[in-house]
Amino acid sequence: MPDFPARVTLGGTGLRVSKLGLGSSFGAPTRSYHEAFERGVNYFYWGSIRRNLMGEAVREIARQKREEMVVVVQSYSRMAGLLGPSVERAIRKLRIDYADILLLGWHNKDPSPRMLEAALKLKEQGRVGHLALSSHQRTFFPTLLDDDAFSIWHVRYNAVHPGAERDVFPSLADRSESERPGIATYTTTSWGQLCDPKKIPDGERVPTGTDCYRFALSNSDVDLCVAGPDNEEQMRQALATLDEGPMDEEELAWMRRVGSHIYGGSRTSQIRD
Repeated sequence: MPDFPARVTLGGTGLRVSKLGLGSSFGAPTRSYHEAFERGVNYFYWGSIRRNLMGEAVREIARQKREEMVVVVQSYSRMAGLLGPSVERAIRKLRIDYADILLLGWHNKDPSPRMLEAALKLKEQGRVGHLALSSHQRTFFPTLLDDDAFSIWHVRYNAVHPGAERDVFPSLADRSESERPGIATYTTTSWGQLCDPKKIPDGERVPTGTDCYRFALSNSDVDLCVAGPDNEEQMRQALATLDEGPMDEEELAWMRRVGSHIYGGSRTSQIRD
């Protein structure tokens, strides 16, 4: 199988991004983020838990190669007056002049008019380049197709919860690259369930983080998936994804069997669906 491309265009944004992104909420050391950047990873997601381990790497890389990075700042704020200060704190913390993307986190319905106004103001001021939105309500995403405000969707997608294949991705079918949102996926290991030997059916191999990321990225509608490595080994598994490329049909079928088993045997997984 071919490798994943080094860069893809993130929907109609024009941003050129790596197939793998990295989140800040986990424990991989700063040197691992440097290694990832050297391997071509350029999507850095400054999320809800802003650990300095990734922050230090972003600051160091941005001193010389800011134009090669795509920095995402997330806010869970539901108060419009707090959005601007939150973004400004993030930008100062990372010592950058702007964020490429502002992600409004976990909106299962339209953000309030005041919240959208505050986000658009930051965009007009050049503090953020593009607006993104994440949601756990998959059927909400297609309602945003004709909304020019949000050019990137962060969608939960993994082998335990593959419902985006039914609820989200088909809505993109008739859209050209310039007309469609960029698609980033998250929770690719299903909160670690897919890599837990105790949850895997008898006779099946236990997936690695690499397998989980390859599963998500094998879907042609997915531009990139965000990894959350908690240590150097998990970062190595994430980066191995870039070398191994898409899964074949046999591998995809195996991941679906494992995911279906976990889903059927876990009330928590069903509630989270």
